[in-house]
Amino acid sequence: MSLVLGVSLKMYLGHAQTLEWSRAVAAVADGAAVLRDGRAELFVMPTFPSLPAVAEVLAASPVSVGAQDLAAADSGAYTGEVSGSVLAELGTAYVEVGHAERRRLFGEDEAVVAAKAAAALRHGLVPVLCLGEAAQGDPETAAAECARQLRSALADAPAGRVVVAYEPQWAIGAERPAPTEHIVAVVAHLRAALAGPDRTGSAVVYGGSAGPGLLTRLGAGVDGLFLGRFAHDPQALATVLAEADDLTRPA
Repeated sequence: MSLVLGVSLKMYLGHAQTLEWSRAVAAVADGAAVLRDGRAELFVMPTFPSLPAVAEVLAASPVSVGAQDLAAADSGAYTGEVSGSVLAELGTAYVEVGHAERRRLFGEDEAVVAAKAAAALRHGLVPVLCLGEAAQGDPETAAAECARQLRSALADAPAGRVVVAYEPQWAIGAERPAPTEHIVAVVAHLRAALAGPDRTGSAVVYGGSAGPGLLTRLGAGVDGLFLGRFAHDPQALATVLAEADDLTRPA
């Protein structure tokens, strides 16, 4: 299985800045052998209005486009929402579901997260399912809580590939990511919980102040990274791709 690398732009960049960043990422990706030969995959998540233009910029590159959210419903009177069917029509491949900020700022509970995960899979999108414990503690307690969140989110979801983004809430926006041993222990537990024929091709990646250098430290302990602000510099993303190349290069 190839490494999975993703970048969310959240709401940091304007539309013109997003397109400039996307062009720089396309240039970086075009020069990355690890993407060209399939040893790693990369997706980027701009804001909704920029999705079509970003998809056009990246069309000839080995980079996929994702959305930062979707509606639980497929259509109807839901002012301001964007359905999975529209995202699929636009060529979106991934969609973020259940990020801690959506849960905290917009009141998305576990029922909403489960409904959105099901909606993504219904439309052939890969949900990037974000989960993580609220407070820092031991990895065993964190793993149990994250496995519970995973079961809740996928209890009624159709079969399909899922990317689980383990993002401990206490590490999001922090100066540094969670400790390496903690990440590896929780990811191992989530890999086991995710295993099954209905989730073929699924992966467990780490997010939460992830940036250059972390992938090398984690090695085979994760299936990839979900990057935020530390990848808003295309050269930092190039560094992460170089790490992925080193990790996956045949002996």
